[in-house]
Amino acid sequence: MTRVEYNRAVDHFADDVYRFIHKMCRSKEMAEDVVQDSFMKLWEEVARIEYGKAKSFLFSTAYHRMIDILRREAKSGDIEEVADRVEDSPSRYTGLQEVLDFALEKLPPIQKTVILLRDYEAYSYEEIAGITGLNESQVKVYIFRARAFMKAYIRRPDVVV
Repeated sequence: MTRVEYNRAVDHFADDVYRFIHKMCRSKEMAEDVVQDSFMKLWEEVARIEYGKAKSFLFSTAYHRMIDILRREAKSGDIEEVADRVEDSPSRYTGLQEVLDFALEKLPPIQKTVILLRDYEAYSYEEIAGITGLNESQVKVYIFRARAFMKAYIRRPDVVV
């Protein structure tokens, strides 16, 4: 990848990677740090990675970096930082997007990841498998379970008041 292609990757993919990580961790600062780390890693590997593979590399690197940070926070007992990202349930219906966001937050991390990659970022099952380290069958199962949970959650009468 050339310097021009790297700069194009920054222009084209930075917002997508940031949005994905921010949806996952709900922390602006962490999302910014993870995106920056991912682009630094891409720069270190610029001679080895083709431009066509840059987006997948960035998402994969960002995802794994975020998981590492969350695990380190959980192990170090820094529960306040983790708890700050968890939001309370909405007290009344404020719009479908808010209900969907809240349902998304209720999903286990792996289901949340595959849903965000598939439905928000439009990745294929194969690409999601490459990013997460799962096989395609597992990706499909997690997506099915996440969608089923979200569908059931949205239908609950206490959510839409």
